[in-house]
Amino acid sequence: QVQLVESGGGSVQPGGSLRLSCVASPYIDSCMGWFRQAPGNQREAVAAIYAGGARTLYRNGMKGRLTISQDNGKNTVYLQMDNLKPEDTAMYYCAAGTLQACNYWSSMDTGTRFNTWGQGTQVTVSS
Repeated sequence: QVQLVESGGGSVQPGGSLRLSCVASPYIDSCMGWFRQAPGNQREAVAAIYAGGARTLYRNGMKGRLTISQDNGKNTVYLQMDNLKPEDTAMYYCAAGTLQACNYWSSMDTGTRFNTWGQGTQVTVSS
């Protein structure tokens, strides 16, 4: 079974950038996703990537500020987030799943098709 470890979260000012990393062991699964959850809110989809990086998926309204990528040699999936806003503040989770997880992914996805989750990394955006 795949295990996931996230890192790269932190506190930044509005307009700043962060790059989150997710190391998957022993391998990157067919579909890798990033989700986030703020206190009192439902978990929401942020981005996803098919194995090999052939196709990427982004949350509506965030595509211009996000870049999801993967480095197969390092078994790592990245989420580059630019021009961060206070409403981006949340715990960010990496998730792994089968191809179906990406095939049915949408901005409304809450991650039910992803079967492996990391422990999360906190992102806080404030001035």
